[in-house]
Amino acid sequence: MEVYLTFIAKQNIEKLPRSDQKRITEKIEFYATQPDPLEFAEPLSGVDKYWLRVGVYRIRFEVLNNLIWVITVKRRDEAYR
Repeated sequence: MEVYLTFIAKQNIEKLPRSDQKRITEKIEFYATQPDPLEFAEPLSGVDKYWLRVGVYRIRFEVLNNLIWVITVKRRDEAYR
């Protein structure tokens, strides 16, 4: 699957330290290359969106037309507000 980042997701990632940016982008790319990337994801209740955990960060995304759209990347303490 191909991965697309929303404008907000790009901004979220750019604000992080370089080491975290690299780890998050590598993990997203790894998930996208898997036969079923949703196997690693948790569904968000009430919507057709999912989240992935990468250390203390949560990646919210959705799958549309066989594309992964990353919506936001936030620290765990900010992601659940």
